[in-house]
Amino acid sequence: MKEEIIAYITELFKGNSGGHGLDHTLRVYRNAVYIAEQEEASDREIIELAALLHDADDHKLFHTENNANARKILREVGLEEERIDAVCEVINGVSFSKNRGRHPESLEGMIVQDADRLDAIGAVGIARTFAFGGEHGRSLEDSIQHFYDKLLLLKEEMNTKTGKQIAEERHRFLEIYLEEYRKETEQCTE
Repeated sequence: MKEEIIAYITELFKGNSGGHGLDHTLRVYRNAVYIAEQEEASDREIIELAALLHDADDHKLFHTENNANARKILREVGLEEERIDAVCEVINGVSFSKNRGRHPESLEGMIVQDADRLDAIGAVGIARTFAFGGEHGRSLEDSIQHFYDKLLLLKEEMNTKTGKQIAEERHRFLEIYLEEYRKETEQCTE
């Protein structure tokens, strides 16, 4: 099942260079598996499937409704409707812009939300911010503003103990990066 889903998302995200491609999905998957182990989550299948498909219907990438892409592959691999609904419920709790300030009710949802948010901060998060910004014609300053609008807020939005621990170090790296960025850009204006 996992191999079929990876093949599906590989094709779905083909050509995406804005930080939401297959590499991002696989990092989120690995983050989710690690957090699930640490938090002793019981429903690993829901966590793994939701992590793999969390961007399959992302509104920034696709114009689908009711998790159409995720539901399609989950039906193709033979997952029962009740389990498909559970996966989609977790997926729908991931998006920062759609769930700001809200925390998922299930541990599975908390884990996948944390896993995705961890990939938005730290060194990889910085790279993804500029990749997305470049793909969408944002200036460097517009991309830097994204740090303040979202990235620097994520540490406080983490749900799990494991997510919070990982976020601490990655958040500090964001702060160090911004300090250096400001220093370098202010030197250019003197």
